Amino acid sequence: MHPECPERLAAINDRLIASGLDMYVSFYDAPVAERAQLARVHAAEYLEELFASVPEHGIRHLDPDTAMSPGTMKAALRSAGAGVLATDLVMKGEIENAFCAVRPPGHHAERAKAMGFCFMNNVAIAAAHALEAHGLERVAIVDFDVHHGNGTEDIFRDDPRVMMAGVFQHPFYPYSGTDNPSPHMRNVPLPAGTRGEAFRQVFSDILVPALHSHRPQMVFISAGFDGHYEDDMGSLGLLEADYVWATEQVKSVAESCGHKRIVSILEGGYALSALARSVVAHIKSLADL
Repeated sequence: MHPECPERLAAINDRLIASGLDMYVSFYDAPVAERAQLARVHAAEYLEELFASVPEHGIRHLDPDTAMSPGTMKAALRSAGAGVLATDLVMKGEIENAFCAVRPPGHHAERAKAMGFCFMNNVAIAAAHALEAHGLERVAIVDFDVHHGNGTEDIFRDDPRVMMAGVFQHPFYPYSGTDNPSPHMRNVPLPAGTRGEAFRQVFSDILVPALHSHRPQMVFISAGFDGHYEDDMGSLGLLEADYVWATEQVKSVAESCGHKRIVSILEGGYALSALARSVVAHIKSLADL
């Protein structure tokens, strides 16, 4: 079974119900993202090629990791649409923050390339929507997936309105992120075996000060939970408590910058129990429960 599977979202939903958290949060159906929203971050030629690549039957591989079925684009468009809707709801003040339980993930999708299970960059599409549709001047993206968010970096490396702050395992797929290509990019590579104490230290010593200096009017999270010690996709040793701590740090940044606007979007996390537990802990922190 491919690790990026429907069971991921089923596990999260089951855990929400088992924890009783489903009684305290609001649920929204993700709309289909519009082509113009995608085109803010992806090249038109790439989008044309991507839509034309959808197979009528069976599976089509865009690379060894990234495969399309007849329903892939429908799911990908709703994954992107979830971030757009969440951004609208937060900007209108209808909700304070949001978590988007979506698949496929997005942070490896570059401006003109699908890779790493990702077809369209969900968090980049949401961040660009906040800038272009809602007129924000500065936003930040925090990425704590076990893999470097190379796609998000590729899209925003030349856009000083977007601060990207990422912590990830290295050397590891996609074997990038060891430099900071612009002043508004903060990459913190961690060696295999890193546990929560070191993760928290670089978060507090490097990422949080960088975020404060950018003064974002809205914060987005590429929320990957594959750094959990139970997840075989990576070799970090994080626990649910570490994700809660990171979430609290992001919340403090959002609050100190005069707003509490946060949109968190699911990226990786493939050990189903660990993923579900971590997501529920993350949502509880976002919701102050």
